[in-house]
Amino acid sequence: MVVLVIGVVLSSAGCMQNQPGTNTSMAASTGVIQQENITSNESLVSFVESAVAYAKTNGREKALAEFSSPKGSFVEGELYIYAYDFNGTTLAHPFNPEKIGVNRLNETDAQGELFIKNLRDMARNGSGYVRYYYINPARNRSVELKLGYVEKIDNEWWLGSGKYTGLTEPVR
Repeated sequence: MVVLVIGVVLSSAGCMQNQPGTNTSMAASTGVIQQENITSNESLVSFVESAVAYAKTNGREKALAEFSSPKGSFVEGELYIYAYDFNGTTLAHPFNPEKIGVNRLNETDAQGELFIKNLRDMARNGSGYVRYYYINPARNRSVELKLGYVEKIDNEWWLGSGKYTGLTEPVR
């Protein structure tokens, strides 16, 4: 009986525990709890590594088809896989199919940085992170800082994904 009473008191007091990977904040005027998913760097790396394993197991053609599908198994929340060859040509992209077959090596971000070239150069070294500014379609196409992680498949192509790190004005 005592345990039951303590349980009722705790639940009515509004005790709650934050789940890992979420940021919980209370909106002062409405009393509504808002949760925002936060992708960790480890989750980003794991996501790309799983796509690399998929590509190596299933082959390039099947992998590129899966990576290009907006409803495929490599679209999770803000994360999705993109694929490029080392010349800078897009091989797969689930949300910009018009970019497939287009060489984007000289495309710049909002800061004028050659972000595809920078991602490609990192992939040539095996794997790593690159920061760049990119339009976030989930936030009214605002320009945000993005952290990309890439990994080399072989000497012909590489995969990557990225996470937005928040609304940020580009440094001029």
